[in-house]
Amino acid sequence: MIVPDHWAEARVQHREGRRQVTVRRFGWSETTAADAQAMAEQRANDALRRILSGEAVDRRERKAAYNGAIGVPIREEVLARHGEEVVTRNGYGAHCLNSPRALFADVDFDTATGGRPVAGVAAAILLVGGLASAATGRWLWTAVAAFAALALSHLLVQLALRASTASRGGPEVVARRKIDAFVAAHPAWSLRLYRTPNGLRLLATHATFDPTSPEVAAFFAAVGADPLYVRMCRNQRCFRARLTAKPWRIGMPSRMRPRPGIWPVAAERRGLREAWIAAYEPKAAQHAACRFIDTLGSGVVHLALRDVVALHDRASRAQETLVLG
Repeated sequence: MIVPDHWAEARVQHREGRRQVTVRRFGWSETTAADAQAMAEQRANDALRRILSGEAVDRRERKAAYNGAIGVPIREEVLARHGEEVVTRNGYGAHCLNSPRALFADVDFDTATGGRPVAGVAAAILLVGGLASAATGRWLWTAVAAFAALALSHLLVQLALRASTASRGGPEVVARRKIDAFVAAHPAWSLRLYRTPNGLRLLATHATFDPTSPEVAAFFAAVGADPLYVRMCRNQRCFRARLTAKPWRIGMPSRMRPRPGIWPVAAERRGLREAWIAAYEPKAAQHAACRFIDTLGSGVVHLALRDVVALHDRASRAQETLVLG
């Protein structure tokens, strides 16, 4: 896991006859801006050399905060460092705990309805109209009808899945069954269980873990961890837990300014960001990111993880009776 304090971008060009190649690359450093710039220039020159040799290489890296890109570290503002753990501000303004060793997993409840009723009715109408027009040779409507049929089929499948989940006790009960089954099969494990606004959070405390290990992958699959989170963990070699509320859940009028909220922000736009943060922080302080429910399994807390557990629970307000955000 790498979460740098300093970022830079380098741009190199090569012209040969009428052909011009421009390459841009990022650089980063945990020490100085100069080191970040030196890395950016080295990476840009290396990429240019590979392109000129005939290799298929992207000419520009996408500027993203936490996109699971292999080889590019987490690009977020560092708020605090606690040993191996780093607290950052993510792309929409919330505080996030990043850890190379503390296994977190967020399990979102499957509450998809499969589409709004109005959309379903519209699809049905289009389907009927399309089939009728197909009989008269109006092929444009046939294509529309085919699309509508797919939409309606998706709606029916999703509604059936929703009914199946409800018959088994609802999404929370289904999620808990998966977690309880895993703990029963792995009695040496210890999992702290938290409630989040849209699901559950798990924190394994009995041991430290490598985010890329097969054991972690098996755990994620068994408990139904969010697929996007799973990919991010593997590519960034980092576990992650949101510590403060999402802004749209606590009455913030807009997403973090300026948009997009990718770090670092240009000096002339820093004021917009600081004003947004000044409005966000007091609102976030009135909410919890999650609420502690129980400890499942052995109850063991590894010595190396005691401070991580304390940091997470304190910063997320998990032990307080606050509204989840």
